[in-house]
Parts: sequence; C-alpha cells; structure tokens
Amino acid sequence: MASLEKVLYTAHAHTTGGRDGASRTDDGRLDVKLSSPGTAGTGTNPEQLFAAGYSACFIGAMKAVAGMQKITLPQDLAVDASVDLGKVGAGYGIAVRLAISLPGMDRAAAQALVDAAHQVCPYSNATRGNIDVTLTLV
Repeated sequence: MASLEKVLYTAHAHTTGGRDGASRTDDGRLDVKLSSPGTAGTGTNPEQLFAAGYSACFIGAMKAVAGMQKITLPQDLAVDASVDLGKVGAGYGIAVRLAISLPGMDRAAAQALVDAAHQVCPYSNATRGNIDVTLTLV
C-alpha cells in the first residue's frame, strides 16, 4: 500500500441514511439526495458519483500528463464512465469502464497519453489491483 507523501487536499462529506439518504460536503458545494440503483427514488447513487468522479479525475490526469509532455489536447475531449455494481461472492463489488474520446489526435499518441494518465490518476491508482478497470480509446 502506498502512503501519501504530502496531503494536497482533503474532501469532507457527511452522509445520513445510506443509499436512501443524503450527502453533503462541508463547504456545501455538493448537497445530494441518494437513492438505491434501480429504484424510483429521485436521488443519485454512489455508483453514479463514482463514475462522475473517476471520469473527471481521469481528464485531470490527461491534462497533467499533456502539460508535462507539451501535448495540446483537443478542446472537446471527453470521458464516458460506466460503473457496474454486481455480486462478488457473498458481497458486492464494482467494475469500471472508461471510454476516452480524444478527437483529432493521432491514435498512437492518444493511446500513449491514456496509458500515462492511467499511471498518475488517483482513481486509477486507488483501484489498480482491486477492481476491473477497462480503458477504451474511442
């Protein structure tokens, strides 16, 4: 397990009621109702939040790598994240699929960027070896 050398930021959230509750960050920027996946509830669910967080973080990692390598990224780059929830033995687990769009970039250069971003992305590092993560350049 890798330990942080220096904490750069700490997020704080307060959640009540679990999957059918609510969650709010200490700064109030995120304040959401939660609903279990597949129910008629009006809230989001942890898998949707994870998909949004991972895809945003992965774009940030691509931007960081591109900056270090002096690569210009397309303005309309995008990541579509799918988070699957399923059974793992007696418990539950998730799997992630990221579809990465880098329109106009040379395919080999885009793939090299995606591979490098996967090595620096905090979500990729947190999940590596723990869950299935599939990256697809679209």
